[in-house]
Amino acid sequence: MRSARACRQADNEGHTADVPYQEPEFAPWDGRRVPMTFISGYLGAGKTTMINELLATADRPIAVLVNDVGAINIDARLIRRRHGDTIELTDGCVCCSLSDGFGAAIDQIRARPEPPDHLVVELSGVADPSRVLPWSRTVGFMLDGVVTLVDVDQFGDRMAESIPAHTIEAQISAADLVLLTKTDLVSSATRSDVERTIGAMAPHTPVLSEPTTSAAALLNLGGRRGAESAELPAPTLFDRHVTERVTIPADTDRVALKKLIDELPSDVVRAKGMCVDQDGGAWLAQVVGRRRAVSELPVAEAPADGAGFGELVVIRLPN
Repeated sequence: MRSARACRQADNEGHTADVPYQEPEFAPWDGRRVPMTFISGYLGAGKTTMINELLATADRPIAVLVNDVGAINIDARLIRRRHGDTIELTDGCVCCSLSDGFGAAIDQIRARPEPPDHLVVELSGVADPSRVLPWSRTVGFMLDGVVTLVDVDQFGDRMAESIPAHTIEAQISAADLVLLTKTDLVSSATRSDVERTIGAMAPHTPVLSEPTTSAAALLNLGGRRGAESAELPAPTLFDRHVTERVTIPADTDRVALKKLIDELPSDVVRAKGMCVDQDGGAWLAQVVGRRRAVSELPVAEAPADGAGFGELVVIRLPN
């Protein structure tokens, strides 16, 4: 039996709205509470890469909620089965989509007869973690912590723009642990500058660097935050980013695709797209801040249904 009540349900970007949600009246799994970790970080910070590593190296059953299950390229040898927006792995791990919202995704995990050892939630790159923290108090779960990834190579550029800076500051302020990524792309002096800036924003939050930190080490933070998470903030009517889709012409080759992304306006903060040239070669275009690159798309990573080819998804700052 469930009790119905109104609550603020967060979407994948952390925006909220008043919706009816039925919280279970009885706790699952004989009262056991599964620790929940939120993975936060601005667009292109490396959240999906980290989730991939976590799933590939996990030695215990972990449930992962992600924005797009199809974007998590898992070794086929590890996959026991796929059904709908869920991937079940041979080691007991499960990867589910957040496409229907937090409530539906958590219900799906809670309906499993055996609880996972841990639940990891990958937030959208523009999400404020404080908007979704109350979900860690839902029946059967407890907050373990918030891990925020920071791309040190793009940090200076991001902080020079008011909207990305506002988002990154909120993500760092909410973190129990900050992980610096792309550290191999910068000098030690630049990394130290980033660490000092983060230290000023969140003086009591530990800051670690990849690749010395494994994905597994980011779990079991111990719930330092406790159960006093703030209530959800009021929803905003103003989205801070604009998402557009640009058609990639048929038979576009690598050179033409690189030209296409090089000519994107300077207010683009993230873009990703795939295409197939006239010789059958598949290409992946990626834009992360000022980094713009085209690489060959491995056959194993190409969507089986061809979804996403011929389209460039562009996220930019509003005018």
